[in-house]
Amino acid sequence: MSGPAEPAALLREAARFEQAGQLAQAAGAYERILAQRPQLADCWYNLGLLQRKLGRFDAALASYAQALAHRVRQPEEVHLNRAVILADHLRQEAAAEAELRTALTLNPHYLPALGNLANLLEDLGRRDEALAAYVRILELEPHSFESLARYAGLRRVERADDPLLGRLRTALAAPQASAAERASLGFALAAALDSCGEYAAAFAAAQSANRESRASAPAAPRYDRRAQERLIDELIAAFPQPAPRSAAAPAPATAQPIFICGMFRSGSTLTERLLAQHPQVRAGGELDLLPELVRARLAPFPAALAGASPQTLGELAGEYRAGLARLFPGAAYVTDKRLDNFLYIGLIKRLFPEARIVHTTRDPLDTCLSIFFLHLDQRMSYALDLLDTGHYFKEYRRLMAHWRSLYGEDLLEFNYDTLVANPRPAVERLLAFCGLAFDAACLAPGARGGAVKTASVWQVREPLYRRSSGRARHYRRELAPLATYLGIEPLP
Repeated sequence: MSGPAEPAALLREAARFEQAGQLAQAAGAYERILAQRPQLADCWYNLGLLQRKLGRFDAALASYAQALAHRVRQPEEVHLNRAVILADHLRQEAAAEAELRTALTLNPHYLPALGNLANLLEDLGRRDEALAAYVRILELEPHSFESLARYAGLRRVERADDPLLGRLRTALAAPQASAAERASLGFALAAALDSCGEYAAAFAAAQSANRESRASAPAAPRYDRRAQERLIDELIAAFPQPAPRSAAAPAPATAQPIFICGMFRSGSTLTERLLAQHPQVRAGGELDLLPELVRARLAPFPAALAGASPQTLGELAGEYRAGLARLFPGAAYVTDKRLDNFLYIGLIKRLFPEARIVHTTRDPLDTCLSIFFLHLDQRMSYALDLLDTGHYFKEYRRLMAHWRSLYGEDLLEFNYDTLVANPRPAVERLLAFCGLAFDAACLAPGARGGAVKTASVWQVREPLYRRSSGRARHYRRELAPLATYLGIEPLP
Protein backbone atom coordinates (compact mmCIF):
# COMPACT_ATOMS: atom_id res chain seq x y z
CA MET A 1 0.00 0.00 0.00
CA SER A 2 1.57 3.27 -1.12
CA GLY A 3 2.03 6.17 1.28
CA PRO A 4 1.31 9.85 0.65
CA ALA A 5 2.99 11.48 -2.34
CA GLU A 6 6.22 13.33 -1.72
CA PRO A 7 5.97 17.15 -1.61
CA ALA A 8 8.28 17.48 -4.64
CA ALA A 9 5.97 15.28 -6.71
CA LEU A 10 2.93 17.23 -5.52
CA LEU A 11 4.65 20.49 -6.44
CA ARG A 12 5.21 19.22 -9.97
CA GLU A 13 1.61 18.08 -10.10
CA ALA A 14 0.38 21.51 -8.92
CA ALA A 15 2.49 23.22 -11.59
CA ARG A 16 1.05 20.95 -14.31
CA PHE A 17 -2.51 21.62 -13.18
CA GLU A 18 -1.93 25.38 -13.07
CA GLN A 19 -0.28 25.42 -16.49
CA ALA A 20 -3.30 23.55 -17.87
CA GLY A 21 -5.68 26.08 -16.31
CA GLN A 22 -7.04 23.52 -13.82
CA LEU A 23 -6.85 25.86 -10.86
CA ALA A 24 -9.04 23.91 -8.45
CA GLN A 25 -6.90 20.80 -8.95
CA ALA A 26 -3.73 22.87 -8.49
CA ALA A 27 -5.11 24.27 -5.23
CA GLY A 28 -5.93 20.75 -4.10
CA ALA A 29 -2.33 19.69 -4.72
CA TYR A 30 -1.05 22.56 -2.57
CA GLU A 31 -3.51 21.63 0.17
CA ARG A 32 -2.13 18.07 0.17
CA ILE A 33 1.42 19.41 0.39
CA LEU A 34 0.53 21.66 3.32
CA ALA A 35 -1.21 18.85 5.15
CA GLN A 36 2.21 17.22 5.30
CA ARG A 37 4.45 20.29 5.53
CA PRO A 38 2.49 23.24 6.97
CA GLN A 39 5.72 25.19 7.49
CA LEU A 40 6.19 25.80 3.74
CA ALA A 41 5.42 29.52 3.53
CA ASP A 42 5.78 29.73 -0.26
CA CYS A 43 3.18 27.00 -0.69
CA TRP A 44 0.73 28.94 1.47
CA TYR A 45 1.42 31.98 -0.74
CA ASN A 46 0.85 30.01 -3.95
CA LEU A 47 -2.34 28.52 -2.53
CA GLY A 48 -3.56 32.02 -1.68
CA LEU A 49 -2.94 33.14 -5.27
CA LEU A 50 -4.95 30.23 -6.64
CA GLN A 51 -7.79 30.71 -4.17
CA ARG A 52 -8.04 34.36 -5.15
CA LYS A 53 -8.28 33.40 -8.83
CA LEU A 54 -10.99 30.88 -7.93
CA GLY A 55 -12.98 33.53 -6.07
CA ARG A 56 -12.41 31.88 -2.68
CA PHE A 57 -11.53 35.15 -1.06
CA ASP A 58 -11.85 34.26 2.63
CA ALA A 59 -9.78 31.14 2.08
CA ALA A 60 -7.16 33.18 0.22
CA LEU A 61 -6.90 35.63 3.12
CA ALA A 62 -6.41 32.73 5.51
CA SER A 63 -3.71 31.19 3.32
CA TYR A 64 -1.88 34.50 3.06
CA ALA A 65 -2.07 34.81 6.87
CA GLN A 66 -0.43 31.40 7.14
CA ALA A 67 2.31 32.51 4.72
CA LEU A 68 3.00 35.50 6.96
CA ALA A 69 2.94 33.38 10.09
CA HIS A 70 5.59 31.12 8.57
CA ARG A 71 7.81 34.08 7.65
CA VAL A 72 7.33 34.19 3.89
CA ARG A 73 9.90 36.12 1.90
CA GLN A 74 8.83 39.64 0.89
CA PRO A 75 5.90 39.85 3.31
CA GLU A 76 5.02 43.29 1.93
CA GLU A 77 3.81 41.55 -1.25
CA VAL A 78 1.50 39.33 0.79
CA HIS A 79 0.01 42.34 2.58
CA LEU A 80 -0.53 43.97 -0.83
CA ASN A 81 -2.35 40.89 -2.12
CA ARG A 82 -4.53 40.81 0.98
CA ALA A 83 -5.35 44.50 0.48
CA VAL A 84 -6.47 43.91 -3.11
CA ILE A 85 -8.87 41.16 -2.01
CA LEU A 86 -10.24 43.26 0.84
CA ALA A 87 -10.77 46.37 -1.30
CA ASP A 88 -11.82 44.95 -4.66
CA HIS A 89 -13.78 41.86 -3.67
CA LEU A 90 -14.94 42.19 -0.07
CA ARG A 91 -15.49 45.97 0.08
CA GLN A 92 -13.53 46.22 3.35
CA GLU A 93 -11.66 49.43 2.58
CA ALA A 94 -10.46 50.14 6.14
CA ALA A 95 -8.91 46.70 6.42
CA ALA A 96 -7.34 47.09 2.98
CA GLU A 97 -5.78 50.40 4.00
CA ALA A 98 -4.34 48.79 7.12
CA GLU A 99 -2.72 46.04 5.03
CA LEU A 100 -1.18 48.58 2.65
CA ARG A 101 0.21 50.66 5.47
CA THR A 102 1.68 47.51 7.02
CA ALA A 103 3.35 46.72 3.70
CA LEU A 104 4.83 50.22 3.60
CA THR A 105 6.03 49.95 7.18
CA LEU A 106 7.96 46.85 6.12
CA ASN A 107 9.21 48.48 2.91
CA PRO A 108 8.64 52.25 2.59
CA HIS A 109 9.86 52.18 -1.04
CA TYR A 110 7.44 49.45 -2.17
CA LEU A 111 5.85 51.19 -5.16
CA PRO A 112 3.00 48.70 -5.80
CA ALA A 113 1.70 49.28 -2.25
CA LEU A 114 2.09 53.05 -2.60
CA GLY A 115 0.20 52.99 -5.89
CA ASN A 116 -2.62 50.90 -4.47
CA LEU A 117 -2.81 53.13 -1.41
CA ALA A 118 -3.05 56.23 -3.60
CA ASN A 119 -5.84 54.64 -5.64
CA LEU A 120 -7.71 53.59 -2.50
CA LEU A 121 -7.43 57.07 -1.02
CA GLU A 122 -8.87 58.44 -4.27
CA ASP A 123 -11.79 56.01 -4.08
CA LEU A 124 -12.41 57.09 -0.49
CA GLY A 125 -12.44 60.77 -1.44
CA ARG A 126 -9.32 61.69 0.56
CA ARG A 127 -7.86 63.94 -2.10
CA ASP A 128 -4.99 65.55 -0.19
CA GLU A 129 -3.73 62.21 1.08
CA ALA A 130 -3.99 60.70 -2.41
CA LEU A 131 -2.06 63.63 -3.88
CA ALA A 132 0.66 63.19 -1.27
CA ALA A 133 0.92 59.49 -2.11
CA TYR A 134 1.31 60.21 -5.81
CA VAL A 135 3.93 62.87 -5.05
CA ARG A 136 5.85 60.29 -3.03
CA ILE A 137 5.68 57.77 -5.88
CA LEU A 138 6.99 60.37 -8.35
CA GLU A 139 9.82 61.23 -5.96
CA LEU A 140 10.84 57.57 -5.87
CA GLU A 141 10.21 56.94 -9.58
CA PRO A 142 10.03 60.12 -11.73
CA HIS A 143 9.06 58.05 -14.77
CA SER A 144 5.98 56.56 -13.14
CA PHE A 145 3.79 57.95 -15.92
CA GLU A 146 0.60 56.26 -14.73
CA SER A 147 1.04 57.95 -11.34
CA LEU A 148 1.59 61.32 -13.02
CA ALA A 149 -1.64 60.82 -14.97
CA ARG A 150 -3.53 59.95 -11.79
CA TYR A 151 -1.97 62.91 -9.99
CA ALA A 152 -3.13 65.19 -12.81
CA GLY A 153 -6.64 63.80 -12.48
CA LEU A 154 -6.75 65.07 -8.89
CA ARG A 155 -5.74 68.59 -9.84
CA ARG A 156 -8.16 71.11 -11.30
CA VAL A 157 -6.36 73.09 -14.00
CA GLU A 158 -7.83 76.56 -14.52
CA ARG A 159 -5.18 78.32 -16.62
CA ALA A 160 -3.52 77.42 -19.90
CA ASP A 161 -0.13 78.30 -18.40
CA ASP A 162 -0.44 75.82 -15.50
CA PRO A 163 2.95 74.02 -15.27
CA LEU A 164 1.15 70.69 -14.99
CA LEU A 165 0.20 70.90 -18.68
CA GLY A 166 3.84 71.21 -19.65
CA ARG A 167 4.75 68.34 -17.36
CA LEU A 168 2.17 66.10 -19.03
CA ARG A 169 3.36 67.07 -22.53
CA THR A 170 6.97 66.37 -21.57
CA ALA A 171 6.02 62.95 -20.26
CA LEU A 172 4.06 62.20 -23.44
CA ALA A 173 7.20 62.91 -25.48
CA ALA A 174 9.43 60.72 -23.30
CA PRO A 175 10.89 57.87 -25.39
CA GLN A 176 10.50 55.36 -22.55
CA ALA A 177 6.73 55.92 -22.24
CA SER A 178 4.73 52.95 -23.51
CA ALA A 179 1.57 53.25 -25.59
CA ALA A 180 -0.51 52.42 -22.51
CA GLU A 181 1.24 55.14 -20.51
CA ARG A 182 0.85 57.65 -23.34
CA ALA A 183 -2.86 56.83 -23.39
CA SER A 184 -3.18 57.54 -19.66
CA LEU A 185 -1.17 60.75 -19.96
CA GLY A 186 -3.15 61.82 -23.00
CA PHE A 187 -6.53 61.38 -21.33
CA ALA A 188 -5.22 63.32 -18.32
CA LEU A 189 -4.02 66.10 -20.62
CA ALA A 190 -7.35 66.19 -22.45
CA ALA A 191 -9.25 66.55 -19.16
CA ALA A 192 -6.91 69.29 -17.95
CA LEU A 193 -7.22 71.25 -21.18
CA ASP A 194 -10.99 70.90 -21.10
CA SER A 195 -11.13 72.22 -17.54
CA CYS A 196 -9.27 75.39 -18.49
CA GLY A 197 -11.31 76.04 -21.63
CA GLU A 198 -8.77 74.94 -24.28
CA TYR A 199 -11.39 72.91 -26.09
CA ALA A 200 -9.81 72.38 -29.52
CA ALA A 201 -6.56 71.24 -27.92
CA ALA A 202 -8.50 69.06 -25.48
CA PHE A 203 -10.30 67.25 -28.29
CA ALA A 204 -7.03 66.71 -30.17
CA ALA A 205 -5.46 65.29 -27.00
CA ALA A 206 -8.42 62.92 -26.53
CA GLN A 207 -8.11 61.77 -30.16
CA SER A 208 -4.43 61.01 -29.66
CA ALA A 209 -5.12 59.26 -26.34
CA ASN A 210 -7.70 56.99 -27.98
CA ARG A 211 -5.21 56.10 -30.74
CA GLU A 212 -2.58 55.24 -28.13
CA SER A 213 -5.13 53.21 -26.18
CA ARG A 214 -5.86 51.13 -29.28
CA ALA A 215 -2.13 50.75 -30.00
CA SER A 216 -1.53 49.55 -26.43
CA ALA A 217 -3.74 46.49 -27.00
CA PRO A 218 -3.21 45.39 -30.61
CA ALA A 219 -4.82 42.00 -29.94
CA ALA A 220 -8.07 43.56 -28.69
CA PRO A 221 -10.83 43.16 -31.29
CA ARG A 222 -12.05 46.18 -33.19
CA TYR A 223 -15.64 47.25 -32.69
CA ASP A 224 -17.86 45.22 -35.01
CA ARG A 225 -21.00 47.16 -35.81
CA ARG A 226 -22.74 44.26 -37.49
CA ALA A 227 -22.00 41.94 -34.57
CA GLN A 228 -23.50 44.46 -32.15
CA GLU A 229 -26.61 44.73 -34.30
CA ARG A 230 -26.95 40.93 -34.32
CA LEU A 231 -26.63 40.81 -30.53
CA ILE A 232 -29.41 43.36 -30.08
CA ASP A 233 -31.57 41.47 -32.61
CA GLU A 234 -31.01 38.24 -30.64
CA LEU A 235 -31.88 39.85 -27.33
CA ILE A 236 -35.11 41.32 -28.71
CA ALA A 237 -36.05 37.95 -30.23
CA ALA A 238 -35.23 36.06 -27.01
CA PHE A 239 -37.60 38.21 -24.94
CA PRO A 240 -40.66 38.82 -27.10
CA GLN A 241 -43.05 39.32 -24.19
CA PRO A 242 -42.94 40.20 -20.48
CA ALA A 243 -42.06 37.55 -17.94
CA PRO A 244 -45.06 36.62 -15.77
CA ARG A 245 -44.79 38.04 -12.28
CA SER A 246 -45.96 34.75 -10.82
CA ALA A 247 -42.92 32.92 -12.20
CA ALA A 248 -40.82 33.44 -9.07
CA ALA A 249 -41.40 32.58 -5.44
CA PRO A 250 -41.69 35.43 -2.93
CA ALA A 251 -38.37 37.11 -2.32
CA PRO A 252 -36.50 35.85 0.75
CA ALA A 253 -35.61 38.19 3.58
CA THR A 254 -32.31 39.28 2.05
CA ALA A 255 -31.12 42.47 0.41
CA GLN A 256 -33.31 43.65 -2.45
CA PRO A 257 -31.35 44.74 -5.54
CA ILE A 258 -31.98 48.08 -7.22
CA PHE A 259 -30.52 47.86 -10.70
CA ILE A 260 -29.00 50.98 -12.28
CA CYS A 261 -27.96 50.72 -15.91
CA GLY A 262 -27.32 52.79 -19.01
CA MET A 263 -24.39 54.22 -20.92
CA PHE A 264 -21.11 55.21 -19.34
CA ARG A 265 -21.09 58.89 -18.30
CA SER A 266 -24.88 59.04 -18.12
CA GLY A 267 -25.10 60.01 -14.45
CA SER A 268 -25.25 56.49 -13.04
CA THR A 269 -22.66 57.04 -10.30
CA LEU A 270 -24.42 60.20 -9.17
CA THR A 271 -27.73 58.34 -9.12
CA GLU A 272 -26.23 55.58 -6.98
CA ARG A 273 -24.73 58.12 -4.57
CA LEU A 274 -28.11 59.83 -4.21
CA LEU A 275 -29.73 56.52 -3.32
CA ALA A 276 -26.87 55.55 -1.01
CA GLN A 277 -27.59 58.53 1.24
CA HIS A 278 -30.84 56.79 2.19
CA PRO A 279 -30.45 54.83 5.47
CA GLN A 280 -31.91 51.67 3.91
CA VAL A 281 -29.63 51.58 0.87
CA ARG A 282 -26.06 50.36 0.40
CA ALA A 283 -24.09 51.29 -2.72
CA GLY A 284 -22.97 48.10 -4.46
CA GLY A 285 -21.12 49.74 -7.32
CA GLU A 286 -20.36 47.87 -10.52
CA LEU A 287 -21.09 44.33 -9.38
CA ASP A 288 -19.98 41.40 -11.52
CA LEU A 289 -22.56 39.04 -10.02
CA LEU A 290 -25.00 38.93 -12.93
CA PRO A 291 -22.47 38.78 -15.83
CA GLU A 292 -20.55 36.03 -13.99
CA LEU A 293 -23.72 33.99 -13.58
CA VAL A 294 -24.46 34.42 -17.28
CA ARG A 295 -20.93 33.33 -18.25
CA ALA A 296 -20.99 30.33 -15.93
CA ARG A 297 -24.57 29.09 -16.35
CA LEU A 298 -26.19 30.66 -19.44
CA ALA A 299 -23.53 30.67 -22.14
CA PRO A 300 -24.04 31.34 -24.96
CA PHE A 301 -26.41 34.10 -23.99
CA PRO A 302 -29.22 34.64 -24.87
CA ALA A 303 -29.54 31.38 -26.84
CA ALA A 304 -28.99 29.19 -23.76
CA LEU A 305 -31.88 30.83 -21.98
CA ALA A 306 -34.36 28.88 -24.12
CA GLY A 307 -33.36 25.68 -22.34
CA ALA A 308 -33.24 27.14 -18.83
CA SER A 309 -35.84 25.56 -16.56
CA PRO A 310 -37.72 27.47 -13.85
CA GLN A 311 -35.59 25.54 -11.35
CA THR A 312 -32.38 26.81 -12.99
CA LEU A 313 -33.66 30.38 -12.97
CA GLY A 314 -34.59 30.02 -9.31
CA GLU A 315 -31.09 28.76 -8.53
CA LEU A 316 -29.53 31.70 -10.39
CA ALA A 317 -31.69 34.17 -8.47
CA GLY A 318 -30.66 32.48 -5.22
CA GLU A 319 -26.96 32.64 -6.14
CA TYR A 320 -27.27 36.34 -6.96
CA ARG A 321 -28.98 37.07 -3.63
CA ALA A 322 -26.36 35.01 -1.79
CA GLY A 323 -23.67 37.13 -3.42
CA LEU A 324 -25.37 40.32 -2.24
CA ALA A 325 -25.73 38.93 1.28
CA ARG A 326 -22.05 37.96 1.37
CA LEU A 327 -20.88 41.40 0.25
CA PHE A 328 -23.46 43.49 2.13
CA PRO A 329 -24.65 41.60 5.20
CA GLY A 330 -27.72 43.08 6.82
CA ALA A 331 -28.52 45.52 4.00
CA ALA A 332 -32.17 46.09 3.11
CA TYR A 333 -31.47 47.38 -0.42
CA VAL A 334 -28.28 47.23 -2.51
CA THR A 335 -27.68 49.08 -5.76
CA ASP A 336 -26.15 47.12 -8.63
CA LYS A 337 -24.64 49.73 -10.95
CA ARG A 338 -23.14 47.44 -13.54
CA LEU A 339 -23.98 49.63 -16.54
CA ASP A 340 -24.08 46.95 -19.23
CA ASN A 341 -26.81 45.18 -17.28
CA PHE A 342 -29.07 46.93 -19.79
CA LEU A 343 -28.24 43.90 -21.96
CA TYR A 344 -29.73 41.64 -19.28
CA ILE A 345 -32.95 43.43 -18.38
CA GLY A 346 -35.02 40.59 -19.84
CA LEU A 347 -33.09 38.11 -17.69
CA ILE A 348 -33.33 40.35 -14.62
CA LYS A 349 -37.10 40.37 -14.94
CA ARG A 350 -37.12 36.57 -15.28
CA LEU A 351 -35.02 36.19 -12.12
CA PHE A 352 -36.63 38.99 -10.12
CA PRO A 353 -40.11 39.73 -11.52
CA GLU A 354 -40.59 42.59 -9.03
CA ALA A 355 -37.21 44.20 -9.77
CA ARG A 356 -37.06 47.97 -10.16
CA ILE A 357 -34.60 49.18 -12.78
CA VAL A 358 -33.30 52.74 -12.96
CA HIS A 359 -32.16 53.67 -16.46
CA THR A 360 -29.88 56.72 -16.37
CA THR A 361 -29.90 58.98 -19.40
CA ARG A 362 -28.24 62.18 -20.49
CA ASP A 363 -27.99 64.35 -23.60
CA PRO A 364 -26.70 62.00 -26.36
CA LEU A 365 -23.87 64.28 -27.52
CA ASP A 366 -22.74 64.97 -23.94
CA THR A 367 -22.78 61.20 -23.28
CA CYS A 368 -20.75 60.24 -26.35
CA LEU A 369 -18.29 63.11 -25.88
CA SER A 370 -17.68 62.16 -22.26
CA ILE A 371 -17.04 58.55 -23.28
CA PHE A 372 -14.53 59.77 -25.88
CA PHE A 373 -12.65 61.59 -23.09
CA LEU A 374 -12.73 58.51 -20.82
CA HIS A 375 -9.94 55.91 -20.59
CA LEU A 376 -11.96 52.70 -20.81
CA ASP A 377 -10.75 49.14 -21.14
CA GLN A 378 -9.83 48.49 -24.79
CA ARG A 379 -12.31 45.60 -24.85
CA MET A 380 -14.96 48.34 -24.93
CA SER A 381 -13.64 49.15 -28.37
CA TYR A 382 -16.65 51.25 -29.37
CA ALA A 383 -15.27 53.99 -27.08
CA LEU A 384 -12.13 54.55 -29.19
CA ASP A 385 -13.92 56.19 -32.12
CA LEU A 386 -16.71 58.76 -31.90
CA LEU A 387 -18.82 57.30 -34.68
CA ASP A 388 -18.42 53.79 -33.25
CA THR A 389 -19.62 55.24 -29.95
CA GLY A 390 -22.55 56.74 -31.83
CA HIS A 391 -23.39 53.36 -33.35
CA TYR A 392 -23.22 51.63 -29.97
CA PHE A 393 -25.45 54.37 -28.55
CA LYS A 394 -28.05 53.86 -31.30
CA GLU A 395 -28.14 50.09 -30.71
CA TYR A 396 -28.36 50.55 -26.95
CA ARG A 397 -31.26 52.96 -27.46
CA ARG A 398 -32.99 50.45 -29.77
CA LEU A 399 -32.76 47.74 -27.10
CA MET A 400 -33.96 50.07 -24.35
CA ALA A 401 -37.01 50.94 -26.44
CA HIS A 402 -37.83 47.21 -26.53
CA TRP A 403 -37.40 46.82 -22.77
CA ARG A 404 -39.64 49.86 -22.20
CA SER A 405 -42.33 48.26 -24.34
CA LEU A 406 -42.23 45.18 -22.08
CA TYR A 407 -41.49 46.62 -18.65
CA GLY A 408 -42.34 50.30 -18.81
CA GLU A 409 -43.82 50.43 -15.31
CA ASP A 410 -40.71 48.87 -13.78
CA LEU A 411 -38.22 51.03 -15.69
CA LEU A 412 -37.50 54.57 -14.52
CA GLU A 413 -35.91 56.91 -17.05
CA PHE A 414 -33.75 59.09 -14.78
CA ASN A 415 -32.28 61.98 -16.71
CA TYR A 416 -29.08 63.67 -15.53
CA ASP A 417 -29.89 67.04 -17.12
CA THR A 418 -33.33 67.13 -15.51
CA LEU A 419 -31.82 66.15 -12.15
CA VAL A 420 -29.19 68.88 -12.01
CA ALA A 421 -31.64 71.52 -13.27
CA ASN A 422 -34.19 70.82 -10.51
CA PRO A 423 -32.96 68.17 -8.04
CA ARG A 424 -35.74 67.78 -5.48
CA PRO A 425 -38.63 66.59 -7.69
CA ALA A 426 -36.26 64.27 -9.55
CA VAL A 427 -34.98 62.72 -6.30
CA GLU A 428 -38.52 62.42 -4.91
CA ARG A 429 -39.53 60.54 -8.05
CA LEU A 430 -36.46 58.27 -7.83
CA LEU A 431 -37.09 57.32 -4.20
CA ALA A 432 -40.80 56.73 -4.74
CA PHE A 433 -40.04 54.48 -7.71
CA CYS A 434 -37.69 52.40 -5.54
CA GLY A 435 -40.30 52.12 -2.78
CA LEU A 436 -38.33 54.34 -0.39
CA ALA A 437 -39.62 57.17 1.76
CA PHE A 438 -38.25 60.60 0.94
CA ASP A 439 -35.12 61.54 2.89
CA ALA A 440 -33.59 65.00 2.47
CA ALA A 441 -30.11 63.49 2.82
CA CYS A 442 -30.55 62.11 -0.68
CA LEU A 443 -30.23 65.64 -2.07
CA ALA A 444 -26.54 65.70 -1.02
CA PRO A 445 -24.75 62.87 -2.86
CA GLY A 446 -21.34 63.66 -1.38
CA ALA A 447 -22.41 63.71 2.25
CA ARG A 448 -21.87 60.08 3.19
CA GLY A 449 -18.46 58.45 2.80
CA GLY A 450 -17.60 55.18 1.15
CA ALA A 451 -15.51 54.20 -1.82
CA VAL A 452 -16.37 55.30 -5.36
CA LYS A 453 -14.63 53.20 -8.00
CA THR A 454 -15.50 55.02 -11.21
CA ALA A 455 -14.25 57.91 -13.30
CA SER A 456 -16.84 60.09 -11.52
CA VAL A 457 -15.11 59.67 -8.16
CA TRP A 458 -14.67 63.41 -7.58
CA GLN A 459 -17.72 64.82 -9.36
CA VAL A 460 -20.15 62.83 -7.22
CA ARG A 461 -18.56 64.10 -4.00
CA GLU A 462 -19.45 67.69 -4.89
CA PRO A 463 -22.83 69.38 -4.50
CA LEU A 464 -25.10 68.93 -7.52
CA TYR A 465 -23.83 71.16 -10.32
CA ARG A 466 -24.73 71.88 -13.95
CA ARG A 467 -21.36 72.49 -15.59
CA SER A 468 -21.28 69.04 -17.27
CA SER A 469 -24.77 69.52 -18.71
CA GLY A 470 -24.44 70.91 -22.24
CA ARG A 471 -20.71 70.27 -22.39
CA ALA A 472 -21.01 69.33 -26.07
CA ARG A 473 -21.63 72.97 -27.04
CA HIS A 474 -17.90 73.61 -26.60
CA TYR A 475 -17.18 71.04 -29.31
CA ARG A 476 -19.66 72.06 -32.02
CA ARG A 477 -17.28 71.58 -34.94
CA GLU A 478 -15.74 68.36 -33.68
CA LEU A 479 -19.13 66.78 -32.92
CA ALA A 480 -20.88 67.80 -36.16
CA PRO A 481 -20.37 64.38 -37.86
CA LEU A 482 -21.68 62.57 -34.77
CA ALA A 483 -24.71 64.86 -34.55
CA THR A 484 -25.51 64.12 -38.18
CA TYR A 485 -25.08 60.37 -37.64
CA LEU A 486 -27.43 60.43 -34.62
CA GLY A 487 -29.97 62.57 -36.43
CA ILE A 488 -29.56 65.47 -33.98
CA GLU A 489 -29.99 69.07 -35.00
CA PRO A 490 -26.67 70.94 -35.30
CA LEU A 491 -25.56 72.53 -32.06
CA PRO A 492 -26.37 76.27 -31.78
